[in-house]
Amino acid sequence: MSTVQPYDQLSGRQRALTMGVVMLAMFLATLSQMSLATAMPVIVADLGGFDRYTWAATSYLVAATVAIPIAGRLADIHGRRIFFVLGLSIFIAASVPAGLSQTMTQLIWFRALQGIGGGIIMSNSAVAVADLYAPEERGKYVGLLGLVYAVAAVAGPVLAGVITDSVSWSWIFLVNVPLGIPVLLLLVRFFPRIAPAAENRGLDYPGIVTLTLAVVSVMSALSLAGERYAWASPQVAGLLAFGLAMSAAFVAVESRSACPIMPLEIYRIRMVAASVAVTFLTCFGLYGTILFTPLFFQGVQGTSATGSGVFLTPIMLGMVVGAVVSGQLLSRTGARYRLQAVVNTGLMTAGLYLLSTMNQETGYLQAIGYIVIMGLGMGGTLTTLGVAVQNSVPFALVGIATSTLHFFRLVSGAAGLAVLGGVLTTRFSARVDQAVPGSVGDVLSAGELDAIKDNPRVLLDPSATEGLRSAFAEAGADGARLADTFLSALSAALGGAMEDVFTLTAAVVGLAVVAALFMRANSR
Repeated sequence: MSTVQPYDQLSGRQRALTMGVVMLAMFLATLSQMSLATAMPVIVADLGGFDRYTWAATSYLVAATVAIPIAGRLADIHGRRIFFVLGLSIFIAASVPAGLSQTMTQLIWFRALQGIGGGIIMSNSAVAVADLYAPEERGKYVGLLGLVYAVAAVAGPVLAGVITDSVSWSWIFLVNVPLGIPVLLLLVRFFPRIAPAAENRGLDYPGIVTLTLAVVSVMSALSLAGERYAWASPQVAGLLAFGLAMSAAFVAVESRSACPIMPLEIYRIRMVAASVAVTFLTCFGLYGTILFTPLFFQGVQGTSATGSGVFLTPIMLGMVVGAVVSGQLLSRTGARYRLQAVVNTGLMTAGLYLLSTMNQETGYLQAIGYIVIMGLGMGGTLTTLGVAVQNSVPFALVGIATSTLHFFRLVSGAAGLAVLGGVLTTRFSARVDQAVPGSVGDVLSAGELDAIKDNPRVLLDPSATEGLRSAFAEAGADGARLADTFLSALSAALGGAMEDVFTLTAAVVGLAVVAALFMRANSR
């Protein structure tokens, strides 16, 4: 087999054009993924299915999680180009029935199909950097992919709101057709036909089946736990048990397979094992922070829904700067992976700890500073880990090694959301019991108070707040004062629960600093 690497066979113009197309494809997939949340209230109002509200997003996430490692390995075997074209084609094709869905069930299934395409795109976008650029150049281009991701993550919800308000929610999906087809044509035209590096071209069907069953079971359990079913319910426990059994079966299959879908040998590479550990620990906190930060500003500090969403922008901007700066430093200073990983996870831990100190009196600029610190650390961490893994494995394993990081990023994110959501609910309920004055029981029944503990919409929905005030006003002359006292107690309880969530998150991410110490200073 030739020792000439793919990037040695490409001109600078070819690499630049290909990288540009890769960034466009990644931007399109990320834009669609991040736009759904803004449109979901309108979609539910149109299609119904409130009991399956989260599954339009969860189905995409589960499908993408399954697709990422499988696509990464198959791309190592058959080449990146065919899977890039396949992934983008599936993504575009699935967007049409998703936009034309007449029921929530239809939308969930077509979003899952979209997730398969999106997972293939995301998996191969990061790996393409290794095809196009030498190890010493990869840092800055992985940083650019981080920039693309962050820009799309910020733009997606905004564009979705505009499209939903001015046209129809259907067009947040249908718009992928006129936007995606030109990108697909550019991909076919410019993405080079790079010979696959893997010598064994067999397909590990038992590995694919056991991995799919494991991921679908565990991710479904994490999505349902604490929301639709209790953690100890037979449904959640059964899914988790089956998922763990399939995970064990997957490991057994892979250890014996001649052509494994996820070669276990990559975990014997110290840099890969440490990077996977750091990825899992940091992403446990990332998605929870993105989800709960707007809740803090809206429920504790009383900002509007739009205003609270604005506070996500500093996270994304911090991630952009962190990704680009870390990428440039990796390319210019000789790839000091361990140092950068320790510094960046340390920044993220510090930012999360500072977020845990916020309360009703925290100023907006102060809060933005905390959020930016966290974002800087996260962006730098993801870039550093991506480059470290790519430069630490044989070229034949670059695809699956890179995809493994994305795989654990999504699994960890789902686990983090489930665990942190449970902590938030439990701690909020406990703090409400401690903070709410007993006189509230003269106005609200135990059932009504329990409903508020389960869903504090009186802090988030102005109409619910007014309804509560009206109920207290009917209680007598002190009703207005008691309503203010009750709402203030609820706000403080939510703030305290958020403090507990951010403290736990900071502790988990703090373990990532320790894990980063086990990375090698340089690539091998």
